[in-house]
Amino acid sequence: MAAPRPGQLTYLVCLAWAFNLFNGVRLLTYLPTIWAIHRSAASDQHSLLTWFAWFGANLTMGLWLYAQADQRLERAALVNFGNAAMCFVTGVFIVIYR
Repeated sequence: MAAPRPGQLTYLVCLAWAFNLFNGVRLLTYLPTIWAIHRSAASDQHSLLTWFAWFGANLTMGLWLYAQADQRLERAALVNFGNAAMCFVTGVFIVIYR
């Protein structure tokens, strides 16, 4: 393996921190939608098809990343599984309040 170019290691560390930060925040951004559906007891303004498509996209991407990493749970796969879970929960709330 070649030695990293000057600044490459710093870039990769910063990129990893940014990935963690933004994807952590992203997981939290599902909560206002879930709360709004629950509070209003109405979900007709939300597309069930969209939320379950996002669930499927995140789940299959997480599974693909898991398979590509020789069945190891790495950070990117875990993020996709977390997003899939939040999309699924949002979809369940939509179904409950329809």
